[in-house]
Amino acid sequence: MAYDDSNIFAKILRGEIPCDKVYEDEYALAFRDINPQTPTHVLVIPKGAYVSFDDFSEQASGEEIVGFVRAAGKVARDLGLVAPGYRALANHGADAHQEVPHFHLHLFGGKDLGRMIKPLEK
Repeated sequence: MAYDDSNIFAKILRGEIPCDKVYEDEYALAFRDINPQTPTHVLVIPKGAYVSFDDFSEQASGEEIVGFVRAAGKVARDLGLVAPGYRALANHGADAHQEVPHFHLHLFGGKDLGRMIKPLEK
């Protein structure tokens, strides 16, 4: 899938749409989700034009990948999520309900998150 530079995260990166920024460096931008699912719900996005984790892992430079992962870790530490625990989630494609075609990592925390996925019924 080709990158669509009219997606909401591209507009946020260009400053056309405001965000509640919690972190920014040369590789990533992190901001609070406008529809939080947990007390702490932050999105971390790479500054490059990548549609999904698959696209990012295949096309991004090693420097971009390392920078993004370090940024996500710093955000989790800065928000005090490490000791109590948090979840990092990236959706990819229709079955995962990816809503924005720009790779992004959700950081969820601030409460007991329960099981990640309901077990299969036997």
